[in-house]
Amino acid sequence: MKRLPIATDAFMFLIPLGIAGIVFWAFDWEVLSWINAILFLFVAYFFRDPERVAPAGEDLFVAPADGKVVLIDTAYDSPDHPEGSVCVSIFLSVFNVHIQRIPVAGSLRRKFYNRGKFLAAWDHKASLDNEQNLIVLDTKFGAVGVKQIAGLIARRISCWKRVGDSLAKGDRFGLIRFGSRVDLILPPEMEIVSKIGDIVKGGETVMARARM
Repeated sequence: MKRLPIATDAFMFLIPLGIAGIVFWAFDWEVLSWINAILFLFVAYFFRDPERVAPAGEDLFVAPADGKVVLIDTAYDSPDHPEGSVCVSIFLSVFNVHIQRIPVAGSLRRKFYNRGKFLAAWDHKASLDNEQNLIVLDTKFGAVGVKQIAGLIARRISCWKRVGDSLAKGDRFGLIRFGSRVDLILPPEMEIVSKIGDIVKGGETVMARARM
């Protein structure tokens, strides 16, 4: 069965908007009908979930999200990488696809959620202070982390996977509603391909590779 190209999280917004649209149309409230229709289309567009094909090569790490690379921190402090780590941060505007994807094959070792604050997602303090959800994968290259970070407008992080799940590169694992940031946390020996300012696609764009 072919899947719908939209995240299921969308329906908690689309169903009420659809009902409201019927009411506005029935009472001939033209202005409200147009406003509601625009909101309906925006929500459907925001929650779009296109198919992506991950590039072959088990040593390649793909982007966990769509957006723009805004920071590459080569001295990132991570408890899962006592020897040091590299963090590549991606900023997502409200116009980007907001489905997050697994960067490399592995099993989900742990999850950590922090309610936090709601600073602007491009503020580098957001990685420490904002509402966030971290998943850590056990991979053949060591621990790999992906951190979902809520932004100024975002108020909900969804993570659909559980500890112990075996995940393939490019698998969907979560979503952040209405603007956000995603950090990819890698062992220090990885070769970072991405550069600040790059526009990346989740599940497709190669961001790093293992030094074989």
